[in-house]
Amino acid sequence: MSEKACPTCHIVTTGNVCPKCKSTSLSSDFSGLVIIFDPENSEIAKAMKVKEKGRYALRVR
Repeated sequence: MSEKACPTCHIVTTGNVCPKCKSTSLSSDFSGLVIIFDPENSEIAKAMKVKEKGRYALRVR
């Protein structure tokens, strides 16, 4: 299965529906991958406005 990213919340998934925001308009055209383990103490998570741990794309087209 290929990975896709949600253009709304940037989460990366292998499914056809975003597990976070339930969007169905996922894109396979994304770049950069960030894995957030501790969103409360992560400066990257704060900059991306991420509040849950998971795998996120930096840019989704």
